[in-house]
Amino acid sequence: MDIIQKYFDDFTDKQTEQLAALADLYRDWNEKINVISRKDIDTLYERHVLHSMAIAAMCEMNPGAKVIDIGTGGGFPGIPLAIFYPEVDFLLVDSIGKKIKVVNAVSEAIGLKNVRAVHSRVEEIRNEQFDYAVSRAVAPLKDLWWWVNPVIRKGNTAGELPNGLMCLKGGNLEQEMKESKLNVRAWSVQDIFQEPFFEEKFLLYVPK
Repeated sequence: MDIIQKYFDDFTDKQTEQLAALADLYRDWNEKINVISRKDIDTLYERHVLHSMAIAAMCEMNPGAKVIDIGTGGGFPGIPLAIFYPEVDFLLVDSIGKKIKVVNAVSEAIGLKNVRAVHSRVEEIRNEQFDYAVSRAVAPLKDLWWWVNPVIRKGNTAGELPNGLMCLKGGNLEQEMKESKLNVRAWSVQDIFQEPFFEEKFLLYVPK
């Protein structure tokens, strides 16, 4: 928790309690269903929670905004963002049912009222529109955009950035961005959070 409070100091008591509860919850669930790398469980707050919150650091979201998290896995970046933005609605999607089971259990345990989780592929979700899509190292950028473009509505009323896709990725992304042929804006996560772990990790943003 200390590393979270190093960069964010305006949480309510409830948000602080929710964040603090994540360590034990994920450790317990990880014993049953491996949703987080074993080597990462002791650095959950840096490598998963804080990493997810790079999106919050770069994009203030307005109350009532709708966000879809694609390939959420155990709930990242969706659950930390839902804690950070209690008045924003989140739909967390993953094609692996046991991971959605973990997401639902964690959300219920900490009392998140703004999260829904579904066992599905994003290509199958066509009855809803969202302001932002978020993701963490799920697929190449061009594939992510192909999946989410139909469910992102046009506009600029949901937050600091116009509606679009925000995804967290690592490594040399120059070729991937070039091949996507998209209008991509990139931020170094290490410029946001000055920790060695975030070297060569980036937040990519594609406007609708």
